[in-house]
Amino acid sequence: MSKDPLLQPYRLKHLTLKNRIMITSHEPAYPEDGMPKERYRAYHEARAKAGVALTMTAGSAAVSRNSPPAFNNILAYKDEVVPWIRRLTDACHDHGCAVMIQLTHLGRRTTWNKGDWLPSVSAGHAQEPAHRAFPKQVEDWDIARIVEDYAHAAERMKAGGMDGIELEAYGHLMDQFWSPLTNTLEGPYGGSLENRMRFSLEVIEAIRKRVGDTFIVGIRFSADEKLDGGITPEEGLEIARRLKATGQIDFLNVIRGHIDTDPGLTDVIPVQGMRNAPHLDFAGTIRKEIGLPTFHAAKIPDVATARHAIAEGLLDMVGMTRAHMADPLIVKKIAEKREGDIRPCVGATYCLDRIYQGGEALCIHNAATGRELTMPHEIPPADTKKKIVVVGAGPAGMEAARVAAERGHTVTVFEAAPDAGGQVRLTAQSERRREMISIIDWRMDQCLSKNVTFRFNKFAEVSDIQSESPDAVIVATGGLPHTEVLSEGNDLVVSAWDIIAGDVKPGRRVLVYDDAGDHPALQAAEMIAKSGAHVEIMTPDRSFAPEVMGMNLVPYVRALQDKDVRFTVTYRLKAVRRSGNLLTAVIGTDYSAFREERDFDQIVVNHGTVPMDELYFELKPYSKNLGAVDQEALIFGRPQPPGANPDGRFALYRIGDAVSARNTHAAIYDALRLVKDI
Repeated sequence: MSKDPLLQPYRLKHLTLKNRIMITSHEPAYPEDGMPKERYRAYHEARAKAGVALTMTAGSAAVSRNSPPAFNNILAYKDEVVPWIRRLTDACHDHGCAVMIQLTHLGRRTTWNKGDWLPSVSAGHAQEPAHRAFPKQVEDWDIARIVEDYAHAAERMKAGGMDGIELEAYGHLMDQFWSPLTNTLEGPYGGSLENRMRFSLEVIEAIRKRVGDTFIVGIRFSADEKLDGGITPEEGLEIARRLKATGQIDFLNVIRGHIDTDPGLTDVIPVQGMRNAPHLDFAGTIRKEIGLPTFHAAKIPDVATARHAIAEGLLDMVGMTRAHMADPLIVKKIAEKREGDIRPCVGATYCLDRIYQGGEALCIHNAATGRELTMPHEIPPADTKKKIVVVGAGPAGMEAARVAAERGHTVTVFEAAPDAGGQVRLTAQSERRREMISIIDWRMDQCLSKNVTFRFNKFAEVSDIQSESPDAVIVATGGLPHTEVLSEGNDLVVSAWDIIAGDVKPGRRVLVYDDAGDHPALQAAEMIAKSGAHVEIMTPDRSFAPEVMGMNLVPYVRALQDKDVRFTVTYRLKAVRRSGNLLTAVIGTDYSAFREERDFDQIVVNHGTVPMDELYFELKPYSKNLGAVDQEALIFGRPQPPGANPDGRFALYRIGDAVSARNTHAAIYDALRLVKDI
């Protein structure tokens, strides 16, 4: 047996977990009609198959109708969920993986205009800033019904084959009762800690009556809200003691912080540039003081940190949830002593930010996550070995090269720059976003291990491609900043890339005009503001940087708000004129005939990219398919047809920003779904 602390079994009540690595409860927003159907099952089964000991499904599975999902959560209050749960648990159990589910009532952390249009409820009337609803203060009959709803939901989960359940008490109804900040009730459910815990203890007791003493029941809770007037660490410990004293709670999953605002949520679930495992020692303190089995997850992205958590006795089970979105094969690779092959989580939090904007969880650089029904995590070898040429070593080109090499093909990559990376390397110039370069570094290591040939500092021409006699050519040349957006003065502005790369020094009074709404504008603004300049960030949109999304926006705002920075929305930069040593910005708006002129000494434009597609069009006449892509085949995971040009010498495709300005995930997905079938 391995001596690795992470690979040691752990006994939780009657259940033996085969190692110490778990996936904590989270909702990837894959349900269909509130049910965890085939896509949901495949997502968890892939991780179970690779060896994770425990996977927790369904962050925030709703127990009541007046707890409508804030995003696409499982509806645990419906009887028809049981057979779908059974399919999921059976699939994971077949691989020796235990399965649990998180049940909750969201309380005020939802809204009233979804589901059945019932008012949200809480222990007080205070609005939650993140979801903006003003809740009804619960009455006694609300409490009695919700207690029963929890018990019914737990019974359904047991019937569906779950090994246990986890109750959520951070930001949701349970700890809205606990926290003095949100509980304004009088009588038996308000005031003292004993009263504030009464609802939760009634829920736990009702659940036990339904599921019995052997079924595993735990709770994920915030033991320190880190808010003035909220639950303190001392009170958090007392809550844990009282939960243990019931004899009805089998494990604690420890959280530190609050999630009612974007900044609060980001401190609980840190993004890139923030410290790894910031709450690990705190969770260890809870374990030491209370003595119940203790779980925890908060930016534990690497095996070394996870191993430390177990070896030092800080945790009994370590959560690597986002890490498993990046690479579901973590446990398998640890067991095979291939830790260097683990695809790293770079903390981009594309997964969570998409959910909170009503989308589905996707990993920024593993396009197979969430697409397990059509996209492979392990690339199968090709029946026929071919020669593949890739032009461009940005994220799209590097993924194409990696996948082609995994298929067993001979791969040559041309790159005009001295290093791989493209826009990702540019992004990583910002200190806070340096983790992004791991997207490229991991692919470079994988490619070199498969003998991919790289030709750097080479601006490929048609003759270079033809001399390789390729079977397929993948053009991944990316794009260049698009600044030709003004009626006059396009030659007077610089791009956000110019600032980020250091090719242009920041001015002293700078306008950053952003109508792309993505990271480069804010990265450039942050660099300029740090130089001591005055910065105005202007957008024609009704909010700034919509593509950056909530959690990733937090570090930017924190970095900018204490500097000389102004945010201006709903105004459009129309033109720029030189006025002596200054630049006059002509400003308008889409909402009216408003027009004004203001002076700056530098104007930065962020308007996406235009494709570098010259080589692609030069190669088209020589290709078998004339560059055409069968979209049906692409979407449904089938090989591309051979093409209709009888004089063609190779198949030709272009991917990523060489097609149109999108993002890193789109570039990598382009490459994976195309090249996996070549």
